[in-house]
Amino acid sequence: MVNRGFKDTAIVTPFPDIWRDVFPDAHIVPDDETLALETKSFDLVVHSLSLHWANDPVGQLIQCRRSLKPDGLMICATLGGQTLEELRSAISEAEIAATGGLSPRVVPMGEIRDLGALLQRAGFALPVADSISLRTEYRDALHLMHDLRHMGETNALNQRQRSYGGKDIFLRTAEIYRENFTSGSGRIRATYDIVFLTGWAPDDTQPQPLRPGSAKQRLADALKVPEVPLRD
Repeated sequence: MVNRGFKDTAIVTPFPDIWRDVFPDAHIVPDDETLALETKSFDLVVHSLSLHWANDPVGQLIQCRRSLKPDGLMICATLGGQTLEELRSAISEAEIAATGGLSPRVVPMGEIRDLGALLQRAGFALPVADSISLRTEYRDALHLMHDLRHMGETNALNQRQRSYGGKDIFLRTAEIYRENFTSGSGRIRATYDIVFLTGWAPDDTQPQPLRPGSAKQRLADALKVPEVPLRD
């Protein structure tokens, strides 16, 4: 969708094998705290589905911006705040009933507005945040938890509950999940909220916003509609 060719591409990912066949010439680096990216070396940086694990997400984005040439593009895909909303609801209800309290069972993820603000904090020009929701289906909640473990997406919070908590909590979670989030096929639903962040390394050639109040044409004239005055 970007009408531009990219010659020097870097990809930040914990799964390099997924990308090598598609971008054999790309510089692929792991999602470490300090990214192995040289300053002003790339015209495209892709940060792929690992920002939600970063201890310093703003720092990750700043490093991406610094590695871009002027007017270079950064594309980041990360999991957003609505991810696994069904599991969060079911496991919270089960734990409250069993223990009378809550512990952080699912890693918190940023909402699209907050993630978009990170682009500005990181110094990107022309920042844009968008999202899509992927709806998947599983046999049951235990099957979903098993899949999350194999995806490497289990809870890694320092404040997480260290003890297992007893199988009754998870069995009750599966019951609540089935009662409230069953699809028409008889399987349970699970949502993955994918947020896409795009931003450009600042450059003098980029479009610049006009000074507020400097417009020379009315919006009503441009839209060819009558202007309706505001009511007091």
